[in-house]
Amino acid sequence: MNGEKNHSNNRVLKLKYVKLGYHYLITHLLKLCLVPLMAVIIVQASRLSLNDIHQTWLHLEHNLVYVVVLSAFVLVGSTVYFMTRKRSVYLVDYACYLPPSKLKVEHDRFMKHCKLMGCFDETSLVFLDKILGRSGLGEETCAPEAMHCLPPKPSMEAARQETEQVMFGALDTLFANTNVKPKDVGILVVNCSLFNPTPSLSSMIINKYKMRGNIKSFNLGGMGCSASVISVDLAKDMLQVHRNNYAIVVSTENITQNWYFGNKKAMLLPNCLFRIGGAAVLLSNKSVDRRRSKYKLIHVVRTHCGANDKAFNCVRQEQDDIGKTGVSLSKDLMTIAGNALKSNITLLGPLVLPISEQILFFVTLVANKLINAKIKPYIPDFKLAFEHFCIHAGGRAVIDELEKNLHLLPVHVEASRMTLHRFGNTSSSSIWYELAYMEAKGRMRKGDRVWQIAFGSGFKCNSAVWLALKNVKPSYNSPWEGCIHRYPVQLSL
Repeated sequence: MNGEKNHSNNRVLKLKYVKLGYHYLITHLLKLCLVPLMAVIIVQASRLSLNDIHQTWLHLEHNLVYVVVLSAFVLVGSTVYFMTRKRSVYLVDYACYLPPSKLKVEHDRFMKHCKLMGCFDETSLVFLDKILGRSGLGEETCAPEAMHCLPPKPSMEAARQETEQVMFGALDTLFANTNVKPKDVGILVVNCSLFNPTPSLSSMIINKYKMRGNIKSFNLGGMGCSASVISVDLAKDMLQVHRNNYAIVVSTENITQNWYFGNKKAMLLPNCLFRIGGAAVLLSNKSVDRRRSKYKLIHVVRTHCGANDKAFNCVRQEQDDIGKTGVSLSKDLMTIAGNALKSNITLLGPLVLPISEQILFFVTLVANKLINAKIKPYIPDFKLAFEHFCIHAGGRAVIDELEKNLHLLPVHVEASRMTLHRFGNTSSSSIWYELAYMEAKGRMRKGDRVWQIAFGSGFKCNSAVWLALKNVKPSYNSPWEGCIHRYPVQLSL
């Protein structure tokens, strides 16, 4: 038995080295082909005499028109290229809101409050306790102040106060860390799915910081947990049009007015998962900002599955049979998320994967269609394209599913699991808490590539790819400051 096991291990090891050799060969194939060509050119050039060089110069002098036309063509081509090329978008810095410790919701306290509210029956209380125990949330997640009251006071004023605390808290830190003045910002994009008051959240920010009158402001609502990537994409497009500008993206969600007080199980899940949080991100298209920026935006890939009725209805805000409003999560959510992921990586793969992986994927796809339909499709190894993964901390099942489907290692999903444990599901801002975790751990090195991926109602799967421009250190007042030494923690099964 030991002999067979050793033989199997040796075989796996050999296949591993064969695959590594294959990837190296394909990745450097062009360079390997150019080496002999360059050698031939160098040998031929070394044989040229001074007389040969002089004759070439005389030939050019007698063909002045040809030289002028060629120079003009190069000049015009260069001008057109520099005028039409896409401007680089840099992530100067970002800040995540850290709730005060008085807003923490321990599991026992959560269940005690649920019982004292008097709106949940015994079956619902058992369900809440079961879900909370399996959720992956720790004892330090936070709920808004209105939900700590007995009975809870989910008023419009309380909702405004929660959102102001989160948005202004993150923005105050961002402005302090970057020394950028609010009046220097020309583009503002705010996303919050479930709370959209009048005046808008973007107007609240403009009023608070007395931003300039010609600012291009946008307020995105109802776009789910992947809305931060959508906001970054919108800000990127605006920065392509408006030169020498700063753009700020603010991503948050409101808990106060969106707590469910009924007994429909599909609508009780968000009560267990969602917690208070938010992030503010400063983007720039100024070339002078490259030196002080943390990251450069490489790609944004957005996939929308809303044409499919099941996908459209799988995350839905609605009223239950007795008129209680909440967000309903379909039992088909994970299947729909998996299909959305496949669509997204089909578009993302050719942009980021090495050619060796693309060839393997294409060959297995053709073989599956033409030769044997039972051949399993090849799952590209995205670990060859990215060093870091920021998977939306939507829940333990979401992280588990992506870890399995993308063949990731535990270290690749560590930031997502620890963010879920420490802060809960903070909706669209979760991917920024995860990025902050990696920085606090000192793992972000110059040249590293980061994949932020998130899912949202509608149904959507969106990806953003960033390139680290330096060895990134955590910013001042990072949400992990003072506690990163305690992570990762051991999670119960």
